[in-house]
Amino acid sequence: MSPRAPFWVGRRLDDFTAEEWESLCDGCGRCCLHKLRDEDSGALSFTEVACRQLDLATCRCRDYTHRRECVPDCVSLTPREIATVDWLPPSCAYRLIAEGKPLAWWHPLISGDAGSVHRAGVSVCGRAVDERRAGPFEHHIVDWPGRMPRPRRPAPAIPRRKEESP
Repeated sequence: MSPRAPFWVGRRLDDFTAEEWESLCDGCGRCCLHKLRDEDSGALSFTEVACRQLDLATCRCRDYTHRRECVPDCVSLTPREIATVDWLPPSCAYRLIAEGKPLAWWHPLISGDAGSVHRAGVSVCGRAVDERRAGPFEHHIVDWPGRMPRPRRPAPAIPRRKEESP
């Protein structure tokens, strides 16, 4: 019997269950950073300024269920929106799957560990600024949220010596 492919392989985004859809988020927090769009040119600039609802220690929304009540312009991603937004980070699982690309090794669905995205240095932990303390967002323009991250590789497993085997 051949191993079954992971649920996200070979499927369209609009075929996922709500639970599958939510599990695609790697918890990096990059989509929760404010973006600025030039009114004249339409050019997009990324900032290091995080939404006030983003917990900077965990990179998770403080009140995900009610986030739109606290932040009315918070975007609830849908399969339709994935195709139209230009601000999703290139490492975003929703974007990768829509483009037919594989998930990275640090994605929790691959690693089996929700903390791998942080240990790999992919998340905004330690890089983002709270919007309540930021001042003018224009002073915080950065390019890293819009680039594919170069994650730190985990340390290789050290093989056990024979006398250490259980």
